Amino acid sequence: MSDHLPTSKVARAAKLAGAGLRVGANYVRHAVRTATASEADTATSRARLDNDNAATLYDTFSQLKGGPLKFTQLLSMDRTGLLPAAYQERFAMAQHQAPPLSGPLVVKTFREATGRTPLEIFDEFDPAARAAASIGQVHFARLNGQALAVKVQYPGVAASIRSDLNLIKPVAFRVMGLDENAFGEYVREVESKLLEETDYALELRRSTEIAAASAHIPGVRFAHYYAELSGPRVLTMDWLSGQHLKEFLATNPDQQTRNTIGQALWDFYDFQTRRYGAVHADPHPGNFLFSAENGGTVAVLDFGCVKEIPADFRDAYFQLVRPEIYQDDAQLLPLLRQLNILKTTDSPEVRALLIDIAHTVLPLVARPFVEPEFDFGDPSFQTEITRHAEALAANPLLRAQREPRGVPHFIYVNRAYFGLYTLLGDLQARVRGGGA
Repeated sequence: MSDHLPTSKVARAAKLAGAGLRVGANYVRHAVRTATASEADTATSRARLDNDNAATLYDTFSQLKGGPLKFTQLLSMDRTGLLPAAYQERFAMAQHQAPPLSGPLVVKTFREATGRTPLEIFDEFDPAARAAASIGQVHFARLNGQALAVKVQYPGVAASIRSDLNLIKPVAFRVMGLDENAFGEYVREVESKLLEETDYALELRRSTEIAAASAHIPGVRFAHYYAELSGPRVLTMDWLSGQHLKEFLATNPDQQTRNTIGQALWDFYDFQTRRYGAVHADPHPGNFLFSAENGGTVAVLDFGCVKEIPADFRDAYFQLVRPEIYQDDAQLLPLLRQLNILKTTDSPEVRALLIDIAHTVLPLVARPFVEPEFDFGDPSFQTEITRHAEALAANPLLRAQREPRGVPHFIYVNRAYFGLYTLLGDLQARVRGGGA
């Protein structure tokens, strides 16, 4: 639990600079240790270097929250092999173990954001956070008998996003051994989403609009937001019932309930991406509440991260899962070039490798779109995905590229579908997809 959160740019820069110096010192010690070391000792030293640096960065980013902690969460989802295993393991803690602000600091933050203490607004307010994330934390409250969830943004987060990322980027790219300039447009895509997540007025509008547009989808529940009890750094909404995924699965729900909830999730994401044009792009288990009531329902939480999908990208993206496209190079290769997966600068060897990957991976990930009913509980499906991901991460020719592939829109749309596939796999749900 945090009793102090650096809010000024100077204080945050000092924290990040200190972490950068410790990381640099670790590299120096590694260089000294391995100057005349054996191959085995060098490998041991490298593992120690990665562990020490991962711990240093995670501890610092957790203290700062905001952009640094969100960046940590994004890096933890890397499946390309760019991020060393020690970092991925440590950074994964940011998905579910972010330390919350202490009660007194919450009250102070609330007063600064609204001009009043929580108990001057609500009849009841629990100062202990029920959930803590990178941008804010959620508290239980009650007003006029209505149970409410109140999300309080961490102080200084919105003002510090750009300056924090400018300090983080050199360290992160050094850790991954990448050229920062080659990833400029991808970093800007992430930065824009982080800034949007600090805009609670935007989140309130998007959550209300998406909930209204998705009201026709059976089995999906949304909170009502209270604009009069919200502001730039505070969001108030209904407290929704349900269990997080791990708790829900521990109740051993029957297959029909799993299927009903899985279908609701599939239909919700299919509607958003194909028809609505914007998608809830942070589908980790903490953003959903599951219930067996009414045959199975899922409540969708937190619309801070929403990716608006341009129509031309959406059309090209869904062409990739159509068998008549991925089985025909005359149609597939121009599409891969359009999406910047194939580049004119590719060597013949790299081009051949990327085409072979497309031939192998696209039919696999497209199966839920193509088959009339798909069983996400089939262990061979997840095994195949994991096997291909590990093979790609270990491929020396691919690793040597050290450059991004695909237009930046892939980042959050892929994140949405990666999270959806994981949720449905954990549910072991059978869903009716199709439509490719």
